[in-house]
Amino acid sequence: MYSIRREISFLENGRIDKINQPSKEELIITMRAKSGNHKLLLSASPDSARVLLTENVPENPKAPPMFCMLLRKHLGGGKLLSIRQDGLERVLFFDFESMNELGDMVKLTLAAEIMGKYSNVILIGADGKVIDSIKRVDMNVSEKRLVLPGVRYQMPPIDDERLSINNFTQTELSAKLAEIGGETSRGLIKIFEGVCPLLAREWVYAAAGVNGIKVHELTASQLDRLCAVIKEFSASLSAGKTCPTVIIEKNALKDFTIVDVFEYEGIFEKKNFTGELSACRCLDYFYREKDISTRLHQRAGDLQKLLNNRIERITGRITAQKLELLKAAERFELKTMGDLLSANLYRIKDGIDSFSCENFYDENLPVIKIPLDKRLSAAKNAQKYYLEYKKAEMREKILTEQIKKGGDELSYIESVIDLLSRAKTDSEIEELRAELVSEGFVKQNVNPKKRVKKLLPPIIFHAPDGTEILVGRNNSQNDLITKSAEKTDFWLHTKNIPGSHLIVKTEGKTPSEETLRYAARLAAAHSKARTSSQVPVDIVEVRYVKKPAGSKPGMVIFTHNRTIYVTPLELE
Repeated sequence: MYSIRREISFLENGRIDKINQPSKEELIITMRAKSGNHKLLLSASPDSARVLLTENVPENPKAPPMFCMLLRKHLGGGKLLSIRQDGLERVLFFDFESMNELGDMVKLTLAAEIMGKYSNVILIGADGKVIDSIKRVDMNVSEKRLVLPGVRYQMPPIDDERLSINNFTQTELSAKLAEIGGETSRGLIKIFEGVCPLLAREWVYAAAGVNGIKVHELTASQLDRLCAVIKEFSASLSAGKTCPTVIIEKNALKDFTIVDVFEYEGIFEKKNFTGELSACRCLDYFYREKDISTRLHQRAGDLQKLLNNRIERITGRITAQKLELLKAAERFELKTMGDLLSANLYRIKDGIDSFSCENFYDENLPVIKIPLDKRLSAAKNAQKYYLEYKKAEMREKILTEQIKKGGDELSYIESVIDLLSRAKTDSEIEELRAELVSEGFVKQNVNPKKRVKKLLPPIIFHAPDGTEILVGRNNSQNDLITKSAEKTDFWLHTKNIPGSHLIVKTEGKTPSEETLRYAARLAAAHSKARTSSQVPVDIVEVRYVKKPAGSKPGMVIFTHNRTIYVTPLELE
């Protein structure tokens, strides 16, 4: 917050050009400064509260919310006088000078409180009373502090007085650490204002070389070093010499802080931000990528749920069909009983409900009892058994086909689920949705704005020797790149594992073994087995790959293949 305030201080004396509220808890204030127009984002969202300059502006709703209209009324065209912060507290005050309804110039303050689920954006009048806020807080929400129109504004309550990193002594630090005890980094969070866990752990790591060290385990030299590290950080912060950093774990954003992080060196990846507006760019990057990931997860979630439900239904149906198939397999007993009745017509009397005779199909000639319909003659009873045999035979054929069809459908759905898990853009998800619509899994979307306007091209990679490799983004594209490939190109796919089709463009030449192995590692990385250590991949010339008529997208058959085991390639 301190670095953000420093970076956006050039907005002072600028004027408000526009005020928008793209979502329930976010504001975008366009400021007109000497250097041009800049977009100031103020978010009170519990999981992404922040203040920063941004280039990524969300779409605005058709009708502005009430709080947005109120801000336009009171602050429209206003001049930013100053940006204030009380020490290192997580509250920024934006003081504006604007004209009221009577034409008088008045001073109003917009307070951005960045405190997790208690975050808020509050408009305060010249009399110090709340005009309104983006989130109202009444007695049902908090008994300690009300945030309602007409109530005098109060700073968020602080549990206890904390030290400032800009003004403390080693004696004070030592005494408070001894009083709190426990883990040193947790103690620092309680002692100093504005310190996050990641920053506190980095201080301890820089001072002691390890983390998780207890207060009573600190040596005198380590305590000296800890005090020096904090003072060095304070000086760097005041001078604006910081290095905002984002921690990345397995391609997922984990955390961020205002300093370079060495505690997780070699364990997690990190992305550093330097230069102008580094703190703003760091936060903007972190929350933009987080928002994209969350939005993609939400948009893919309904498809994932639909497909999972479909899998359950198909699996249940196949189980029932297999049980029915076992019964159909008993049809030969029906034919045997028909044959035995036909061979003993002269021995069977009319009006009886059963007939016992030797089973000449068994070398031991056991006597079996055959149930009869006493309303029918012996010949018609035999015909009835033959008819039931024919029905069972037909049922077995139909069930076998249905079980195979269900298995193919399961394989297709599993491939779509794998592709969904690897989708990185809205367009990829929409293309998968369109594919599912064409296959009858999802109803057609009647909103033309949500239709896929332009299909994405396949992903293109290049082997170390420059050979081009195409990777399908979805099953329809898998079919397309395979169909359009030359007969001498090579086709790759993980063996019996859902994944993308790959085409190695050979231009009529035989690719090297290194190129094919690289492509195989790519195929493993673009499959459900991407986190495995050894993945089987089939390699075959395109001339031997065929698509059966009427098969699902992405389904092919092939011959003349060979299989190699590879470790998936690590993708960025």
